[in-house]
Amino acid sequence: MLFPIEIKVNINGQVTDVLSTLGEPDAVSHRRVWFAEDRDGLSDGELRLLGSGVIIRFRSGSGGDELTAKLRPCVHEQLLGRFNDRFEVEVERLKYRIEGDWSGDRRVLAASLVNERPPGTVLDFVGVGDNAAAALHAVARQFVHTCARPSVRLDDLEALGPIACTKWTDLDLDDLEVDIERWQGGGLDFLELSIQVKPKDGESAGELEDRAMRKQEKFSQLVRQRGIAIADDITNKTERVLTALAANR
Repeated sequence: MLFPIEIKVNINGQVTDVLSTLGEPDAVSHRRVWFAEDRDGLSDGELRLLGSGVIIRFRSGSGGDELTAKLRPCVHEQLLGRFNDRFEVEVERLKYRIEGDWSGDRRVLAASLVNERPPGTVLDFVGVGDNAAAALHAVARQFVHTCARPSVRLDDLEALGPIACTKWTDLDLDDLEVDIERWQGGGLDFLELSIQVKPKDGESAGELEDRAMRKQEKFSQLVRQRGIAIADDITNKTERVLTALAANR
């Protein structure tokens, strides 16, 4: 079973200069982002969900709201039952996806259950003193309890944020289509550039991986050729901002 691979690079500093170099594109969306963590863990200086590979994310803004439960890193063998492959439940506005997540030599699998919500509704669960766990869809709870290793508690969560997220999509970089996200908050301001490599009909896992590796090398070369420095730090943006938000809590 083959899944798309998202390839990312981190860009630190000189954000406006980088955007100018890339043609000063028009933003597609502006959102605020919160991440939920175990409240007792935060009081003890621990990010217990993140440490177990569980991410609970709230987004509100352009295009409506959404609440995502994600496992990263994970292995396909731990995705049991209905969570073994992609699915959608239109009536409940649920989308489940599995994809590779590559940054530098860090190559992991990620599985995400996204619950689309009416505009503004996630704001009821991210305020000071709110229990963010109350917003979780029953299928999101089932996903985490069934597949997370080790198991985690989802009974009392505190939302940290917001982070301001601006997104640009499908920018042409030679023959690559690049998405850009700018994250601002918690004392941070940085860009993440990404491309997607989708499986082709009849392609083997090895062929997909080889093609993705070639795309990754080309992607990095094209970015550097434009005078943009790729950060040596390959820590994903969620870990970076969660660590900063928890420190400022």
